[in-house]
Amino acid sequence: MKVHEYQAKDLLQAAGVAVPAGIVVTTPDEAAAAYDKLGGGLIVVKAQVHAGGRGKGIAIGPDADRDEALEIASGMKPRLDGMAKGVQLVRTKDEAKSAAASLLGKTLVTYQTGREGQMIRKVLVTVGHDISRELYLAVAVDRETQCPVLMASTEGGVEIETVASESPEKIHKEPIDIGLGLADFQARKISKALGLKGESVKKGEALFKAFVKFFIDSDASLAEINPLIVTDNGDVLALDAKLNFDDNAMFRHKAIADLLDENEEDPNELRAGKSGLSYVSLDGDIACLVNGAGLAMSTMDLIKYHGGEPANFLDVGGGAQKDQVLEAFRILLGTKNVKAVLVNIFGGIMKCDIIASALLAAYDEIDFNIPLVVRLEGTNVELGKKLLSESGRKIITADGLTDAAKKVVAAAKGAA
Repeated sequence: MKVHEYQAKDLLQAAGVAVPAGIVVTTPDEAAAAYDKLGGGLIVVKAQVHAGGRGKGIAIGPDADRDEALEIASGMKPRLDGMAKGVQLVRTKDEAKSAAASLLGKTLVTYQTGREGQMIRKVLVTVGHDISRELYLAVAVDRETQCPVLMASTEGGVEIETVASESPEKIHKEPIDIGLGLADFQARKISKALGLKGESVKKGEALFKAFVKFFIDSDASLAEINPLIVTDNGDVLALDAKLNFDDNAMFRHKAIADLLDENEEDPNELRAGKSGLSYVSLDGDIACLVNGAGLAMSTMDLIKYHGGEPANFLDVGGGAQKDQVLEAFRILLGTKNVKAVLVNIFGGIMKCDIIASALLAAYDEIDFNIPLVVRLEGTNVELGKKLLSESGRKIITADGLTDAAKKVVAAAKGAA
C-alpha cells in the first residue's frame, strides 16, 4: 500500500521526524490561502500522485500528446514553453494560485507513470528552504541479511538506482535489529558518513532513530526520504517522503489503512483485493487464473517462453470459493486487450470439480467471447474434466503446463 507525500510527511512528523510545514489543497483559491497561512516568501507547490519523477514530470490536458509528454519527462526531448512541471517554486500569492491551477485536474506524466500518466486531484503547498546540502535516507528490507537496512548517501536528489550502479561506495548501509531499532553507535556512523557538522549532528541522529522506529512500528516495506536536506541554519528535514506498507499488516494499522487513495490504485487490483484475490495487472494479452503463487509465476514464465505476454498475475489461493472464482473471471474478461484466458489449477484444497463448476457458471453469467484454455491436475481431476467435456462449452483443454501455454499463446494470436 502506498500513500501520498503529504500523508507520508504527516505520519513521519507524528513519529518525530522533522518535515517542512505544508498544507494540502484541492483548488487554486485554497493554494493562495495556504501561501498566506504559511507566511509567504519561497513556497513550493507539488502535485500529489503516487509516482516519482514529479519534478521533471509534465502536467497535460486531455488533448495533449502523451507520447511527447513522456519523452520530455524522461529527458529525451526539451521541455516546451508553457508546460507545467509537477513541482513548482513560487514567491507570490498569485503565483501559488496559478501554479495550482496549472496542475489540478491535469494529468501528470513522469518516467514512472508511463504515457497514461496520473490525474492530479490534490497539491501540497509547502514551505521552501535555503538548502545547504541534499542527502538520501531510506529503510528497506534486505533479503540477503533478512532484516531492515538503513541506507544513507550524500547523493540526495538523485535516483538511488543511478548511485548504486555508478557510485555504490557512496551508499552507507546499517542493518537494523527490529527488537532494538537503530543503535546510538549506528546513528553516529550514519551522521559521519553523511558528513554532518555542528548542530546538524544531533538533529540528524534524532531523525535517523525516529525514522527507523517508525518503519518498524508501522510495518512499512519501504521508507524513503529523498532529499533529506540540511538547511543553512543547520536544520535536518525530510523535504520529500515516500512510504510503502505491507498490505498484509494493515489490519494492525487502521489509521494508515484509511489513508488509501483508491483513485491512485489499479481498479482491477482494488476489486480483486476486496474479494480476497491476489492480483497484479500487467501489460500483456493473455489472462491467467492460477492457484498458488509459485504456479502462477511458472505459468507466466511459460507463456512468455512460448511467445505470449501475460496480462496479469492472479492467484486465487488454495481455498478459494466458487464466488471468488466467478469474480476472478469477471475481472479478467473485463480487462481491455485480453485475447485469451488460461486457467491452470492444481487441485488440492480447491478441488478440480469445483473449478470446473465455476467455469461453467461463468459461461452462464459472463460473456465468454474469447478463447479459454483449461489445464486441471490434482484432486477430483477426472470429475472436473468430465464436467467440462460434457458441458458443450467451447473450452480448450490441455494436458500439462507446456501444452497449456502453447495452446493459449496460439489461441491469443488467432483471436488477434
